[in-house]
Amino acid sequence: MATPLTDATDVAAVPDVLAKRRPLPPTLLIGASIVTALLLTAAFAQVLAPYPYDQMHIADRFSAPCPKYLAGTDEYGRDVFSRLLLGSQLSLLLGITATLISMALGVTLGMLAGYRRGVLDEVVMRAFDLMMAFPPIMLVLLILAITPPSLMKTALAIGILSAPPIGRVTRSVTLNLMTGEFIEAARARGERLRYMLWRELLPNVWPVLMVEASLRVVFAVLLGAVLSFLGFGVQPPAADWGLMISDGRAFVEMAPWISLAPGIAMGITVIGISLLGDGLREVLDPRLGGQR
Repeated sequence: MATPLTDATDVAAVPDVLAKRRPLPPTLLIGASIVTALLLTAAFAQVLAPYPYDQMHIADRFSAPCPKYLAGTDEYGRDVFSRLLLGSQLSLLLGITATLISMALGVTLGMLAGYRRGVLDEVVMRAFDLMMAFPPIMLVLLILAITPPSLMKTALAIGILSAPPIGRVTRSVTLNLMTGEFIEAARARGERLRYMLWRELLPNVWPVLMVEASLRVVFAVLLGAVLSFLGFGVQPPAADWGLMISDGRAFVEMAPWISLAPGIAMGITVIGISLLGDGLREVLDPRLGGQR
């Protein structure tokens, strides 16, 4: 049986406790809704697509959007809407895979550099500076020009080149945490390096990295589209958004929907992921009132 509140102080404290549980930020709700819809669309793209992405309807070339072809058709009579749905799989797979690679490298090296300091810190930071001195697209193009392009190879190249910004942010946060009492207590207990990194530092570093991770996904999606547009990313006849924009640029006056549809889809993806990352930062960062 619950104990009744008989003390006036306890009764007065109830509204204060409830007041601290503020609603979730609108950016998180909107971003989560958009990203969830994108993930579901990508997961069930084959089911939702009215036609196979590579099926040609020669008699219906350059058809404008209509009930039969919701987003029109391209120069080969392929349904743009079906290709748009299948393209969401490639774009999200590229963005998420590249971000996971960059997070694994950047977070690990950043925490090690901030925790160990000394020679290791100098070597890691100078390596990051060297990688950041060159435009990422130039280095990715160099890597992909040497070997045949593929989705996973593109994700690996983007992930490696996206690691330095994450590593620098992780190192900066780690240096600030090293003066904390919980670090001193763990050292006094004689905890090992693995415990210090993954049990003490990572839970405190992670909230700050949420926004950076969302930016990395956006960066990977956009860079992957640029590479496909230039012919170094996903190859035809795959339904990639960047490739669709590239294919439709020659017909932009007579059939603008070929390039416009993937452009809009890409914009919605970027906005949704950015809002999600910003909302997570507000929730997880205690300095922003994240203890809800």
